[in-house]
This record gives sequence, structure tokens and C-alpha cells, in this order.
Amino acid sequence: MLLFSRVLYFVSLLISFRQNIVANEFCNIDEYEETTKKCNVQLCYSQNRYILYDVNPAEGFNLRRDVYIRTAVFVKNIIKQEKSVKWHLILPPWGNLYHWRSKHIGFQTQLSWSLFFDIPSLQKYIPVIEMYQFLQEYPSKNNETCLDVVYVLQNDEEMFRMGKFEDKNEIIKCNDKALQFYKVESEKYIGYFWGYHNITSKAIKCVKFHGTMSGLKQNLKSNAYRSIMFDHMEIPLHDFYGTIEYWKARRSMRYNSELYNIANEYRKSFLNSTNEHDKTERPDDWTKEKGRRNAIGGPYLSVHLRRHDFLIGRSSTVPTIASAAFQLKNKLDKLGLKFLFVATDATQEEICLEFSELKQYLSDYTVLKFIPSNYILNTFKDGGIAIIDQIISSYARYFIGTQESTFTFRIQEDREIIGFPTKTTFNYLCKNTEKCNTNGQWKIVW
Repeated sequence: MLLFSRVLYFVSLLISFRQNIVANEFCNIDEYEETTKKCNVQLCYSQNRYILYDVNPAEGFNLRRDVYIRTAVFVKNIIKQEKSVKWHLILPPWGNLYHWRSKHIGFQTQLSWSLFFDIPSLQKYIPVIEMYQFLQEYPSKNNETCLDVVYVLQNDEEMFRMGKFEDKNEIIKCNDKALQFYKVESEKYIGYFWGYHNITSKAIKCVKFHGTMSGLKQNLKSNAYRSIMFDHMEIPLHDFYGTIEYWKARRSMRYNSELYNIANEYRKSFLNSTNEHDKTERPDDWTKEKGRRNAIGGPYLSVHLRRHDFLIGRSSTVPTIASAAFQLKNKLDKLGLKFLFVATDATQEEICLEFSELKQYLSDYTVLKFIPSNYILNTFKDGGIAIIDQIISSYARYFIGTQESTFTFRIQEDREIIGFPTKTTFNYLCKNTEKCNTNGQWKIVW
């Protein structure tokens, strides 16, 4: 009996020793011992793994939406390949972007995705979590959330200079002057982290990277890390651009239902357009959508008139207002339409001048632009207003965009999903009245 008791005692010691080893894989000893605090045994044993990411601050709203699709498809494939843990993608809060110029509504920082998108719809593709939810559920100490590692992705400038491209994922020495992260003590780095001052990282690793998203799989190391962040996530390329997997992720990006309601009310009130009449009805669940090409659209033409930075950076393709008006008039007459909806990135001053000029050239037509109320602008910010413009443009009988604009690309994608004939979607304003080269047609795959 005594011998049996001693055997049980040593077995219990062995189990306890093993538990401490497993627990310390993700929590330091102090955190493990303080089981009454947030880093308790249950959390240490958790199978959850979190992928966070950020993008070059200069990138705009619609390019960031494309980066999300690349990342979402990457996470979807990781989930399929590695089923021993539960992967989650953290949605990076929206910050003050280049085109968000409404200063009178306050700083547009740390905006949640739910302000613009339907989160349950995104979650039907992969498990996504808002940043504030991640901060609530991830183990923290002294109200500080410490990520396991941040990978700072960098282009290989030599590769671009030589023109010889090959896949690369190489850990390099960080150039401190180029980093936005700073070491303050052993295993503690601080930095921007979307403006949150209570987020730090145990390690910062600079990576010279070239290739597609799938090349990042080797950096995850789920046995060592629970939280992994990638900075400059715009650098990795699509794995499956234009494929059915790409379009599943894209279709999951339904907008906030209130933004649809605002846009639909505007269409009904000013453009005589409703989903029932225009054959543009869609199921509430994107997974129930089916391919079709019979959408008619509202009795109006929509145009994305990109101005501002494009007037300088792409002056060879951007038309004057007079040239744009001439092209739009010809198309309105050909289609037998009298209503034109204009989406533009022009500043308020430019709108007063250029929009007025456009209306003068098109005095025989009704030229409209969505003007948000103070409530709508203060509630949904500049990002929400841009989405409302995109929704209204997406449901038009015919759409004309601006070459090389991601704003235009997103409208074209929405029209492909809704089910318009391609000839009504992939059209562009030219520099002059002559026919110009286009960006091609990226048709949906079901």
C-alpha cells in the first residue's frame, strides 16, 4: 500500500512537471504562477493562434481591401493545412487615410471594420476578430498586450534593380532608422501598433521578402508563437488572384447593412432605381449567391471621376473636365439615359469648381452627387461615404471608371458579383475623345 502511494505521488509530480513545461511554452513562469490573473492555465493551454497585420500608411482604403483578400485566402489555406490549432485573423483598425479629409468631424483613427463591413458575413469565410475583441480575450499582464513576434516585411531592392525575381523569405538585420518599432527593454518593443499604447511585442524580425502570401507559412511557427504580426502586408502577392477562392473572399466582404440602406434610399429617391425593378436583388447570405448576367441596373449612368493626386501622378490618362463631359454625353445619348451619378475624390473646393463645370457641359442632363447629411458623415466617416458612392455606382445601368484606380476596381468587382453584363462594367474615361487602352476585364469565377 505504501509502495502504491509512492508510485501515485511520483506520477502526480511527473504530470505537474509536464503541465508546467506546456504552460511555459506560451507564458512565462511568473504569469503561469499567477493563475488568478489573466494568464491562467486554461488560456495557456488554448489552441487559439492569432495573425495580425498592418499596411504601409500611404496606402489607400481600396488597396487595403485587396490586401485583406490576399490575407484572408492565406489564412483559409493555413486553416485547412494545420488543424491542430485554431487560427484567427485580426482585423486591423482603420486610421487616418490619405483621402479622408473631413477634418471637422475629428480624427478618424482606430475605426472598427464593423463600421464599414458586415462582420458575420466575413466570418462565413474565415474566423475574423476586431482588434478590440482581440485585446479583450488575449492574455495580458498589467493591462499590456504583448505579441510574440512582429515580422517587418521589406522589398529586396537589389532584386528590383537587377530585374531578376525569385521567391525570398530571409531574416535580415533590422535597420533601426527605418523601423517604427523601438526596443525599450529585453523582449519588449514599442511602436505605432495602430495607435494603441498598450500593445508591445517580445521580438521584431526584419524579413527581406518576395513572393506570394503562401511563402509566409514558414514564419507562423504555431508551436512557438500564439500571436504573429506582419507589417507591410502589401508586399506579398496574391496566391490565387482571380480564382474562385479569390472571389469567395471578395463576395464575403458585404458592406454594413446601414450603408446599403442609405444608398438604396438615395437610388429610390433620386434615380428611380430599386433592386426589384432593376433585377439586382441578392440573397442576404453571400454563400447562396449564384452566377448570372441578367442584371439591368437603374436608369442612370455612373462615373468614377478620379482627380486630385491622379492629375499629377497619372496625367497621361486623366481627361480634362471638358473631355470627360464630351465622353459622358455621347454615352448617355447612346444609352438613352438622362441621369448621371458622379463619384469623385475631389476636395470640397474642387467639387465646387469641377462639378459645377461638369454640370454646365451637361446642362441637358440631371447630374447628381451624393451629399451626406451631418449625421451620416459623423457616423460613417469618409470611408462610409466612399462606400455609399461605390454602392450607388455599382447599381447603375452602365458604369465608366478611371484607369488604374482601385476605387474603380472595387466597383467593377461589385458589378460582377451583382450579375451585370461585362460590357456595361469594364469601361474607362480616356485622356481625350479617342479610344484608349483599358485595364482588361477581370471576370468573376463561381
